[in-house]
Amino acid sequence: MTTKNDIEQVLWKACDSFRGKIDSSRYKDYVLSMLFVKYLSDVTAEKRELYAVRYDGNEERINRAMSRESFFVDDESTFDYLYDNRHDPEIGQKINVALARIEDQNSGKLRNVFRAIDFNSQVDFGDTKTKNAVLRNLLEDFSKLNLRPSMLDSADIIGDAYEYMIANFASDAGKKGGEFFTPNEVSELVATLVAPRENDRIYDPTCGSGGLLLKAYKKVPGGKGAVYGQELNAQTWALCTMNMFLHGVKDASIWQGDTLANPQNIQNDNLMSFQVVVANPPFSLDKWDSAFLTGDQVDEKGKPVKKMIPSLDVWNRFSDGVPPSSKGDYAFVLHMLKCLDAESGRMAVVLPHGVLFRGASEGKIRKALVEHAWLDAVIGLPANLFYGTGIPACILVFRKARPTTDILFIDASGDDCFEKGKNQNRLRNTDIARIVDTYTARKTIDKFSYLATKKEVQENDYNLNIPRYVDTFEEEEEIDIAEVKRNIARLEEELAVVQAQMNKYLEELGL
Repeated sequence: MTTKNDIEQVLWKACDSFRGKIDSSRYKDYVLSMLFVKYLSDVTAEKRELYAVRYDGNEERINRAMSRESFFVDDESTFDYLYDNRHDPEIGQKINVALARIEDQNSGKLRNVFRAIDFNSQVDFGDTKTKNAVLRNLLEDFSKLNLRPSMLDSADIIGDAYEYMIANFASDAGKKGGEFFTPNEVSELVATLVAPRENDRIYDPTCGSGGLLLKAYKKVPGGKGAVYGQELNAQTWALCTMNMFLHGVKDASIWQGDTLANPQNIQNDNLMSFQVVVANPPFSLDKWDSAFLTGDQVDEKGKPVKKMIPSLDVWNRFSDGVPPSSKGDYAFVLHMLKCLDAESGRMAVVLPHGVLFRGASEGKIRKALVEHAWLDAVIGLPANLFYGTGIPACILVFRKARPTTDILFIDASGDDCFEKGKNQNRLRNTDIARIVDTYTARKTIDKFSYLATKKEVQENDYNLNIPRYVDTFEEEEEIDIAEVKRNIARLEEELAVVQAQMNKYLEELGL
């Protein structure tokens, strides 16, 4: 049987062929793409063999049955074909052709999934000799894996191994890694807070490699839910598409493009609505509005527009305020709220703490969100949880059609709320459970949470900074001055004795 450990060992060995030659932010695409091709090939081979037995070798019936499968890989696109040609001087081009054939044969689900990767790249591989050696080693490493469904230790191990590698690549990539991967524990917390239900539509407008989406989907009872996401970066979009496929979510709708300027969740000329929305958008995205400000756009007086105004957005997402050009946090929030189902919508988004208290237009937006009674909870997280940034983040939880106007504040940033790591802190299962239990109960806990009324928030001028509501100050123990004086006197006496002993030793030594 093939175990998760077996897959991880092969993946790391495959990485060794690239280390020192190509940066990990690039070679992850080659390694993970080859894992994907190996998986598709092995599944196809096993299915064909099963149909051959069922239909007694009748090729017509076998081919007809294969055409009804969720994907198809022809003989010249399989991993085995590439492995047999591993010594070919044009092996890089052969791999590219095979990937293009897989895309063409599965255009409904895998269109453009390999477009951002070039196994014949001179930029990445350098000279032909080096390139061919690396690719030959890569094929030989993966040839040791058997990914046929009947040989897998469990149904999830390929997807889990894929996710494991993405996490490790994200760690190596630093700040860049944080752009495509949300730490597993944070994803678990966010997904649990929104409590996905059967038949929910789940959406992540900045889905990265898809880990957060998958966490939410896995919490749907019986897996009866629909998954939607959008990602700007083409390479990360490809990672997400493959990630969904490897986790068995083959009907996911993952779009590529700018969610703010060009949202793809369009249905009947309107933005689609979702029961569950989760996201970890890029923190304080600069110039988020640049795509709206083309030269031919004018305001109501016919003058060229030099800054973002609500009327430039055809989807009417910024009627409650336009975020500053230098900080796109609330632009994503407003987009998500516009897409949130009016009756049962639940939403959780990871944001920097600045959104809680920054003024000007962001203050106006905060006021609107409180007055709409959509904001359900503000949860402060520990510092150094995310790849590439040590700043603490928070989670804002929203609900449409809430029966109350109060807001729960949770301060989960204390030293007892996480496990300290050498390079990165992490939330433990107990930490996640504590946050979720407190959120569910909506209760005030000394130095941890506070259920604030709408009036209290209004009196704080709509400032949502958690210390305004949750007092974590620890009073210092009262100092007994008399006892301190006694201790000083005792120490002075002891010092005098030591000094006298020292002088005696020095005298004996003639010093």
